[in-house]
Amino acid sequence: MAFDNLSDKLAGVFKRLRSKGKLSESDVKTAMREVRLALLEADVNYKVAKDFTNTVTEKCIGANVMESLTAPQMVIKIVRDELTALMGSEQARLKTSSKLPTVIMMCGLQGSGKTTHSAKLAKHLKAQGHRPMLVACDIYRPAAIEQLKVVGKAVDTPVFEMGTQDPVKTVQKALSHARDYGYDYMILDTAGRLHIDEELMNELKNITTAIDVHNILLVIDSMVGQDAVNIAKAFNDLLEIDGVILTKLDGDTRGGAALSVKAVTGKPIMFAGVGEKLDQLDEFHPDRMASRILGMGDVLSLIEKVETEIDEAKAEETARKLQENKFDMNDLLDQFQQIKKMGSIKSILSMIPGMERQVRDVDIDDRQLLRIEAIITSMTKKERAKPDILNASRRKRIAAGAGVKVEDVNRLMKQYEQMKKMFKQMNSKGAKNKMMRNFGGMPPFGF
Repeated sequence: MAFDNLSDKLAGVFKRLRSKGKLSESDVKTAMREVRLALLEADVNYKVAKDFTNTVTEKCIGANVMESLTAPQMVIKIVRDELTALMGSEQARLKTSSKLPTVIMMCGLQGSGKTTHSAKLAKHLKAQGHRPMLVACDIYRPAAIEQLKVVGKAVDTPVFEMGTQDPVKTVQKALSHARDYGYDYMILDTAGRLHIDEELMNELKNITTAIDVHNILLVIDSMVGQDAVNIAKAFNDLLEIDGVILTKLDGDTRGGAALSVKAVTGKPIMFAGVGEKLDQLDEFHPDRMASRILGMGDVLSLIEKVETEIDEAKAEETARKLQENKFDMNDLLDQFQQIKKMGSIKSILSMIPGMERQVRDVDIDDRQLLRIEAIITSMTKKERAKPDILNASRRKRIAAGAGVKVEDVNRLMKQYEQMKKMFKQMNSKGAKNKMMRNFGGMPPFGF
């Protein structure tokens, strides 16, 4: 995650505080100096870092935190609350128009990821039951229109384009087309430049003059560090943006932009790009991000992923089969395929409180899922339904078909048997069903 180094530094500061029990004013001030240094190293704007630590210090001292037996925990709570406020306090949502369609204009510098994230946003809206349409307004970058068509097709969203004519005429025609065909969102993929200039801003302003634009979203590559804040401020001063899409928050960037953008521009981060795939766009929740920075996990986002990606009916069916001891290899294969839809194993585990730092340096090979799928799909229908018949010769054949070793097949079967045994030993039928529903039917399985 983008905040790994910051999380480690803050964890060290709070560990030293917890070792003290009661705190003095000096302890708090020393800790906040360390926090400020950690924020600066994370590329947080200097003024933002200074104001943040001053506010936390004042609240800790003013609330007589030092006299409390749980002073370290109270300091951590204040830091968490202030981190949340720094990033916007509450989740910012897109404004919607009473008259369809709602128009979203994507803007940003060249190479920031506007086209890809236009498609990601379209996919996100489709998942919510909307009918978005993409509009090609970048007439300068070679193959920009073609790229938009490719990603539009990948997310099953139509692309409206009229070649390299004036983008203003294109958006006016697109608006009529969207109304005629019932599209409720129109996403404009506009041109970018290598730097902010008058020509770029005039073109964007001309679009907002020609039609009502309800959301102007600035796409920023978080890898550019502190420059991301400068870019956001410049666009906001000239264009009055409504929000920010921050990309590459899954990378090794220091993450300072996410902590500085709202404080410097007054505009919230609305979405975060967390991977290269077109379904890897998350709504930005300041409170959840603050918890993740402090190593507290993000259970709410994990639950949402489960609810979005896991088939509830299949989860109930899995719970029933486990209860009746009828869970076979077909069911196991189905569970792994559902887990894959939620993202990488590492990203899922990192959302569990206390697990983020533990799994950070662990090499979790997601290809293991593919190997397990290969093993199961190399079995016959009879073998999947009745795994007990897998003798040595059958396992050797399956291993050859899957391109793995016999030991890999044996390990899978051993884990499968352990899983079945564990559920068989559970005496509480209600507890079992509740657990399976809560975790989308996913079996506890070692990788």
